[in-house]
Amino acid sequence: MSQGHRRDRKKRRLLYGAAAAVVATATIGTIAVASPGVLGSEDGKNGGNASLQSQFAEAAREFDVPQSVLMAVSYRQTRWESHDGEPSVTGAYNVMGLTDVDPGDVEVHEDKERLAHLNASGKEEIEKTFDAAKALRDLPKETVDTDDPRLHTLDKAAELIDGSADSLKNDTAESIRAGAALLAEYQRQATGSLPDEAGAWYPAVARYSQAPDKKGADLFAKRVFESIKTGERELTTDGEQVVLPADPTVEPVKPSNVPLAATFAATTATPTPECPSSLTCNYIPAEVPSTGQRNYTLAPRPAGGVDIRQIVIHDTEGSYAGTIATFQSSTAKGSAHYLIRASDGLVTQMVENKNIAWHAGNWTTNSHAIGVEHEGYAIKSGSWYTEPQYESSAALVKFLAAKYGIPLDREHIIGHDEVSGYSDSKVAGMHWDAGPFWDWNHYMSLMGAPTGAEGAGGLLQAGQLVRVVPPFTTANQPTITYGGNTVAKQPANFGYLYTTASTATPIKDPYIPNVLWSDGPNWGNKVRAGGTYVVAEARTNWTAIWYGGQKAWFYNPGGQYTAPVTVSPTMVKAKAGVTVKVYGRSFPETSAYTAAGQTPPSDAGAYLTKYKIPAGQGYVKAGPAVAGDDWFGSSQKNVVGNDLYIPIRYNHRMAWVKASEVDEVAGAAPVTATNRYNLIARDSSGVLWQYQGTGTASAPFLNRYRIGSGWNAYNLVTPLTALRADGTGDVIAREPSGALWYYSASGNPSAPFKARVKAGTGWGVFNQIVGVRDQTGDGKPDVIGREPSGVLWLYPGTGNPSAPLGPRLQVGTGWQTYNMIISTGDLTGDGKPDLMGRDTAGALWLYNGTGVAAKPFGPRVKIGTGWQTYNTILGPSDLNRDGRVDVIARDGSGALWLYTGSGNATAPFPPRIQVGSGWQIYNMIF
Repeated sequence: MSQGHRRDRKKRRLLYGAAAAVVATATIGTIAVASPGVLGSEDGKNGGNASLQSQFAEAAREFDVPQSVLMAVSYRQTRWESHDGEPSVTGAYNVMGLTDVDPGDVEVHEDKERLAHLNASGKEEIEKTFDAAKALRDLPKETVDTDDPRLHTLDKAAELIDGSADSLKNDTAESIRAGAALLAEYQRQATGSLPDEAGAWYPAVARYSQAPDKKGADLFAKRVFESIKTGERELTTDGEQVVLPADPTVEPVKPSNVPLAATFAATTATPTPECPSSLTCNYIPAEVPSTGQRNYTLAPRPAGGVDIRQIVIHDTEGSYAGTIATFQSSTAKGSAHYLIRASDGLVTQMVENKNIAWHAGNWTTNSHAIGVEHEGYAIKSGSWYTEPQYESSAALVKFLAAKYGIPLDREHIIGHDEVSGYSDSKVAGMHWDAGPFWDWNHYMSLMGAPTGAEGAGGLLQAGQLVRVVPPFTTANQPTITYGGNTVAKQPANFGYLYTTASTATPIKDPYIPNVLWSDGPNWGNKVRAGGTYVVAEARTNWTAIWYGGQKAWFYNPGGQYTAPVTVSPTMVKAKAGVTVKVYGRSFPETSAYTAAGQTPPSDAGAYLTKYKIPAGQGYVKAGPAVAGDDWFGSSQKNVVGNDLYIPIRYNHRMAWVKASEVDEVAGAAPVTATNRYNLIARDSSGVLWQYQGTGTASAPFLNRYRIGSGWNAYNLVTPLTALRADGTGDVIAREPSGALWYYSASGNPSAPFKARVKAGTGWGVFNQIVGVRDQTGDGKPDVIGREPSGVLWLYPGTGNPSAPLGPRLQVGTGWQTYNMIISTGDLTGDGKPDLMGRDTAGALWLYNGTGVAAKPFGPRVKIGTGWQTYNTILGPSDLNRDGRVDVIARDGSGALWLYTGSGNATAPFPPRIQVGSGWQIYNMIF
């Protein structure tokens, strides 16, 4: 779809906000896109997209705004994403994040939905004081002031360019023009001029944040100028590479009076907010202002045995101001430690971390977690979150994780939707925020946490631990329904689960068996991005995990929707002959309450009766075993039992099992990649695609994976060594000018090549250049070049990446008889790499390697005829793991054929096997 025409894509989207469900991969994609680190240009920039890049340049010129300022503002608003013209959860649109919120846009919740966000302690002594009717009466009736100019920047910008609101929402060029015009207007209002220096645009940038206070405005401006100083690079979900070059010299000029969107009645920041120094934070207590009544429980965390183990991510389904009002209500019985504003990422702390906020609806979770709410005031079709929120939240969570020793993984940084119901009566009604459109992969990466998202994939095996990471791109846009309507396609953070490797058999959760498989609130058949699971079985493009007592299958093309987990976690399995109970909380045994002089809850010892762990199934251990406990705020006492509980990732949600009922078992090692070999292909646009080897003759390659762009700069590319599935294997590439470039292997399958190094000039004299492995026996890969006259030259490898090839040696003449020369590796099994040549009649000739530089090839042997049918022949090495090298050939129709090696020099190939079709889309394969 073009960036300029999206009006037909304007569709109403499901408001999930805090009640959102995960989205699936029922619609099967084929390609996960890698971050582009391998480009065909020396400076790595010629892969940039001409569309968005030029739109920014043109708008900057038109409105006299520095392009770096315009691009950095857009990046910090949306990461240059258009979101197909759909609004964020706070009414921001398109790449510039301009806002448009009218009264009809705001979701009005029924009483049942509003109550679901209250009374969230999960503690019986608190819950019994909750008066639902009174709480509803006390809630603010209007949480979003839709007359606020901050919610209508799109209309203001449209006036400035004489455009329509619809065009600004759906056309990226118009959005960028409007954003530029608005920045220019803000700059004129603040300074009366439009300076050329980017640093002088601080007033306009701060004002663009729509922050009503100086802290928020400064925070947004600080981030924008960080992007200008360091540069940014992003591959959008539409597959467009956008680049903001770094400008280390920029110095923002901060005015004495920062322009603000509105006045703001500040609240005294007492106590001091617990925030990293990089954030601007304030403190507004979750207390009733008139009485001081607390909507939280006093505690000495992390002392007194009440340690902090997790951080729970929420969505407010209300405005920033409305959420504060709710948390200060005398009847709501709800709170969170932090609230993050959408427009500028301002962090407001509302409960000190030593105390227990009432946010998760589960007392065990509340007692040992910190709750972080994100403003999202329920735009009916809202589907995405602003970048300021992601950035502030990630900085906050990283700070808190370091302070309290919380691992940065998705078993400890969880969504509200991953919190378990603590009893049978609570499971079905548990929340599902932050929803299917919270980009967990991006969020965790902002903290520096390894995700493995959008990686190259690979083979999996039963018993292996994997992190499930469906891409938050157009490759993963599952079908979702809500309220009887189908939600428009968009990237999502989950995959659907099935009882078989087929989309016709969705699994069901026993607590919600009658919910439609595609319905948003059906959390029982979805696997959320970032969760770690145990592989139950693996098949081509499908993976089964142990999930909720079942073998659950999800679509996993080439293993690209998973990342192997090789450190820390182990799994638990049922002990022989033991029926394992699954718990929603870790409360102590009844006798511990008696010993402590406390009254146990009426449902003490309750477990989730519809869940089980059958023999042989494995579930990831999500933390160390802990003694069951229950904090009583009224007496400031923690009741601690003797029973030990182990946290596990059970299904969509976390759960607990008793340590006495399970065994801890190490996961299986990842499938080795050192004995599997890849192909790489280039399409007509210059994009490079990697086909990872499987080691199986019948299906030798996994789904393709993008590893770079800009490779149409070369008229020849050849591997120096075999390209292995572990990201090893070097290549050289020649430009039409004759310049030769060397790409050494990185050892990373997802980005297999390091930055290129110039290896020589004048290579245009050759009509064929072939990497021929180690012909000289010195352990270094060599290269041959053939002149049009038929003279053959050998360039010995040096092993030096900055000068990889030594002086050439003439090693033959008469090679003009061949229209194709093929490096095969050791085809004859004598330990020396060989060479093949195809003549114009289609005859194939084998040259045995000698290992001698001066005369590297023995006499030729004819090994076949009829090979003129192929336009590509290459020797990628041993594709079926039988210890003998194989050959791949492509015919004119695009069919791909495998010739498995026999090890017999006179008859090296048994009959061919077709292993693919459609390969005519590539103009180069190596």
